[in-house]
Amino acid sequence: MAQLVHLPIHKKAYDLTLYFENIVRSFSRYHKYTVGSELRQLSRKSLQLIRRANNSSSKAPILEQLRERLEDLKLTIRLCTDLKSFPNFNYYQYSINEVVNLCKQNEGWLKSVRTGGQPESSFRSLKVEERAD
Repeated sequence: MAQLVHLPIHKKAYDLTLYFENIVRSFSRYHKYTVGSELRQLSRKSLQLIRRANNSSSKAPILEQLRERLEDLKLTIRLCTDLKSFPNFNYYQYSINEVVNLCKQNEGWLKSVRTGGQPESSFRSLKVEERAD
């Protein structure tokens, strides 16, 4: 089993989950238990899918599920903005940028799995190890 905490996508998803847990506290009562609950649930589900993909021998189907969860998360963030759930625009901007970054990392991971190559982070670590020798 590979170390999950060293995956950049895991760190980003974990930080985003913590962010949503904290930001949903400031939502109104109605939005806290509707769209706020959905934000929290989708972000936790994304973390779980990242863990499952990391431990699985067939990563592609799980990464495709992660892609769907991230798209759902983007849609929910947009809905929160339209409902004026976020206290200000900066919360929306940060949230959507982080989810887009997660989507990019997921697509890179999915592409590397499908082509049989190593993810870019692995190339960097190999180059550092080669220089040390």
